[in-house]
Amino acid sequence: MSADWRADTVEKIRSLIVAAEPAAVEEAKWKKASNPAGVPTFSADGLICTVETYKDKVKATFAKGASLEDPTGVFNASLDAGTRRAVDLREGDVLDDDAFVALVREAVALNRA
Repeated sequence: MSADWRADTVEKIRSLIVAAEPAAVEEAKWKKASNPAGVPTFSADGLICTVETYKDKVKATFAKGASLEDPTGVFNASLDAGTRRAVDLREGDVLDDDAFVALVREAVALNRA
C-alpha cells in the first residue's frame, strides 16, 4: 500500500462514482478546523453518498442505502440505520468495483424516481 492508502481509496471511490454516473456532482461540505477540506459529497438529483476519511478507514455512506438492493453484501456498516448504509474500507480491503458501481447507479435511479 502507498504511504497514504486513504487518499488512494478516496480517489478510487470517486472514479467509480463518476464511472457509474458521469453527471454526478461533487461538493465539499461540512468544513471545520479538524477537516478544512470538508467531506466529499456526491449528488445526482439528490444526495448519493458522502466519503469520509478516518484514521483507520474510509467510509462511503449512502444517503438512502437502506432502500438499495445489495445482493453481494458491499454494505458492511450502519446496517441497523433506518435510512443510511455504509461501506467501511480499511487498509488492504478490496472493494467489489462492479457491485459498488451498481449501488451508485441504483441510488441515482432512486433519486430520479
